[in-house]
Amino acid sequence: MVRPTPLPWPAVPPASGTVVLRRFTSADVGMLRDLATDPYVPLIGSLPHRADEVQALAYVERQLSRPEQGVGWSFCVADGVSDEALGGAGLWLVPDDPRVLTAGYSVAPRARGRGVATQALRALVGFAWTRPHVERVELRVEPDNAASLRVAAAAGFERDGLERGREFRGRAVDLVRFVLRRPAG
Repeated sequence: MVRPTPLPWPAVPPASGTVVLRRFTSADVGMLRDLATDPYVPLIGSLPHRADEVQALAYVERQLSRPEQGVGWSFCVADGVSDEALGGAGLWLVPDDPRVLTAGYSVAPRARGRGVATQALRALVGFAWTRPHVERVELRVEPDNAASLRVAAAAGFERDGLERGREFRGRAVDLVRFVLRRPAG
């Protein structure tokens, strides 16, 4: 059995604008329970709809284990001054292609409409570029998710195609693929 190669946690927390990306803690349960009120969230992640405290704590533990498992980094998106948890964001390795990372994010309902997702995505990308082998970051968004389409554009991603009928968590969905390539130099 091949053991996964643990991924290093960033020495400096990634940040952009007013947000910082940090490790999840048990203090983030309130935000996670707010996030779990969005019925779309369980379709794109492992946080159950209307998660209770035990389920939210189990989610925190899963997120903390991602770097140890060698699959990627899962961050809590927090306010850079107050440290209030605002959402989650992650970068995931692409099997068989170490040059590519995929990004994802979600913002708790109470923190939406403030640019948090765009800032979190920019912070993720900044962290991605600290990985010397990474050449591009990809993002996939359902075509009817207008808010995430705007976030991708605002963070500098370019539309790179439509993936029709892609299997995603047990359902076939269409996904718009966005790409951001490492800047030259």
